Amino acid sequence: MNNIKNLYLELPKKHKVIISSFSIILMLVLFIPSEKATASRQNNANTLQVGKRYQVNVPGQELELVNPAPAEKSQANTKAMAEKNVSKQEQIAQATDTETQEANTTAALYPVGSLGPFLPQEQALPTEQTATPEEQTPAVSWQTAKVRNGDSLAKILKRAGYGASVTHKVINAKGKNTKLLKKIKVGDILRLGSDNKGTLVALEYPLSKTETLEVALIDEVYHASTDIKEVEIREAMANGIISSSFWHAAVDAGMNDSQIINLANVFGWDIDFALDIREGDSFHVVYEKQYIDGEYIGTGNILAAEFINQNEAFQAIRFKDGEYYSADGNSMRKAFLRAPVNFKYISSNFKRKRFHPIQKRWKSHNGTDYRANKGTPVVASGNGRVTHATYNKFNGNYVFIQHGNGIVTKYLHFSKRAVKKGQRVKQGQVIGYVGSTGMSQAPHLHYEFLVNGVHRNPRTVKLPDAQPIAKKYKNEFAQLSKQRLAELDGSKQALLAMQATEN
Repeated sequence: MNNIKNLYLELPKKHKVIISSFSIILMLVLFIPSEKATASRQNNANTLQVGKRYQVNVPGQELELVNPAPAEKSQANTKAMAEKNVSKQEQIAQATDTETQEANTTAALYPVGSLGPFLPQEQALPTEQTATPEEQTPAVSWQTAKVRNGDSLAKILKRAGYGASVTHKVINAKGKNTKLLKKIKVGDILRLGSDNKGTLVALEYPLSKTETLEVALIDEVYHASTDIKEVEIREAMANGIISSSFWHAAVDAGMNDSQIINLANVFGWDIDFALDIREGDSFHVVYEKQYIDGEYIGTGNILAAEFINQNEAFQAIRFKDGEYYSADGNSMRKAFLRAPVNFKYISSNFKRKRFHPIQKRWKSHNGTDYRANKGTPVVASGNGRVTHATYNKFNGNYVFIQHGNGIVTKYLHFSKRAVKKGQRVKQGQVIGYVGSTGMSQAPHLHYEFLVNGVHRNPRTVKLPDAQPIAKKYKNEFAQLSKQRLAELDGSKQALLAMQATEN
């Protein structure tokens, strides 16, 4: 019977349809009750029994009675063929045709899962065999490799059992960012997927919490792509009151190092965080918390902030251009930074008369000395062009930058310069590193600010503002500002409620 089933399943679809249609018509004719059939219903001997097969006479072909038991079937076939005096060859042909038609008829009328009048469920014949997804997709086994000191992709793949040719093909996979596989770093994790033949069919290299470089073998060729996971943004708030230092208060409020630095940068044009902070100052921050598939991965941008310094309130709202503006739309960014370095303290202020510790004479000190560790990055205080980047015995390694409106800034005593003469720089770009070259007793940055050739005190000179919010965005920003100010007010109320509870 299995051969008959397979024979039916191998028939062309058109033939299956013809056989199935003919079988359905035949069954309808057989089961429409006639007067004789109605009369015979009372005869229990003639009642059809579940689990047995019965002979159906089809015009032009005679079918013998088929009972489930093989012995009975064999006896019925032998008796029928003896009575017809058919040759042995004709007997075989007739039996084969009979079984084929029975199988085809049954399969067409009663698909898998049906109970039908002749076949119980466990004997129903399938009409079509379709491979399951597991059978269609080859199984992939994964192994994880951690990049060790001195590792390269070739070494990692070799340890995993793959040859140099595989490394070459992966590195030259079609797509973007495969060059990143040449720059793997110690501690990075790679996932390698192989099929049941041991062929490398997939490689995954996480680039960040949100991006993963994926290399897959498709039609014997490796293809590279970057999978970017969608990040869910939730808003959170932080607030605090300064008792000892701004940094400690921010940490106590649950802010991380990056957030603290960013908050200081937002207000850095208006507040000197090294000298202006007082006990009792407070801050309120609305910021982003990021999630992937419901799992917290870190903080995002500061969306709004308020800093109350010596009873003066400063507010900043982040707009879609990535810039921060005051509540009325003026830029928080000034054209110049007050301090172009993250310093520990000011070792010498701007003075018209100061005793020089090395030259041992009185002379004017035309800049501000910011004490900092050697190697601390120094940034350009504004956009401009480098006019000097060299060394002499007085200034050591130094850089001068020409800005617009007749303004020049000077940076002295670098341990190393990071820009060249004639180079264009942007505000915040690293131009050198704190050192103690030239006439210097300790690592520090000597910073000068000149307007039309006249030295001005960098800490007190009025700095020009950057551009305010564009006119076409004023209405949009006004609505955003209203929303953010309400959120900041809510944060303040929460802080006051917390203080009241503690008291």
